[in-house]
Amino acid sequence: MSENTILVVLDTAEEALRSPVLEALTIARSLGEPVGLTLRCPSETALDQLAEHGVNRVVLADLGDAPAAVSAVAAQAVAAAVALVSPTAVLLTSSFANKEIAAHAAWLTGAGLVIDAASIETRDGRIVGAKRVFAGTWDTECAVTADVAVLTVRANAVTAEPAALRADPQVQKLAVSARVPAGLELVDRVVHEASADASGAQRPALAEAAIVVAGGRGTAGDFAPVEDLADALGAAIGTTRDAVDEGWMAHDAQIGQTGVTIAPRVYIGAGISGAPHHHGGMQASGTIIAVNVDAEAPLFEIADFGVVGDLHDVLPAAAAAIREHRAARDEP
Repeated sequence: MSENTILVVLDTAEEALRSPVLEALTIARSLGEPVGLTLRCPSETALDQLAEHGVNRVVLADLGDAPAAVSAVAAQAVAAAVALVSPTAVLLTSSFANKEIAAHAAWLTGAGLVIDAASIETRDGRIVGAKRVFAGTWDTECAVTADVAVLTVRANAVTAEPAALRADPQVQKLAVSARVPAGLELVDRVVHEASADASGAQRPALAEAAIVVAGGRGTAGDFAPVEDLADALGAAIGTTRDAVDEGWMAHDAQIGQTGVTIAPRVYIGAGISGAPHHHGGMQASGTIIAVNVDAEAPLFEIADFGVVGDLHDVLPAAAAAIREHRAARDEP
């Protein structure tokens, strides 16, 4: 196999592939020949997407009775696939579960590990991942000196693009003798689905969304304007630690150092002062828009655009303007 083979872990191959996976495949093509890895039989929809994104080979790992939901077990599948295809790099999306899988896989294979890479390139024969650290205050470049690099890719790091030529993905089964580490037992597993908008459609997952509308203490617990603007934009909804502590929003929506780290293309923070804890979770956003009645709010210091005003007035007006613009655009 070519030394430029790039192994990409496909999170949801039994369904349609999500945008972050397609972004990882786009990066993989820039580095070499992408090969997919899945723990479940890929759907026809997923195979069609893989064809569009230039993937000719898909490894289907069979874990037997071992639970794939245990990160240490899933990592054994990654390690087995590494032994099979000899990749230069392994790419995973940057979910909490995948970060654990990446760490285990790097240990099993002796690979170098980079978490939350915003860009990846080959330089002087080495894989180099760029990322922000220390709550977004430093930009770093990490060159992997091991033979294999394992990297989780930050959502929205690139725009997913199809390959120039359509591929013909062939599925290759790989039996993996996986086992649960001694002293570990999977007792329970709860999947927290993304919230639904007013029409019942599922909103994007917070960690992966291209647009995020976040509300803080300035909402006074009324997130209706935040939800209205999010629905108009097709955005995910986020919040601050204060709002979670008040019981206004669930912890799943918390953005910050002890919550979810996001890097959307557009972030709108409404009624959020901008404490360092929150900065660390959203500072990598592409365009930052702040809405606050306090013109001295710290969030304005890092914002690209700022609106001084009451979010309960500003957000509904913005949502109405967006819907009006779209209606006018869609008129024959």
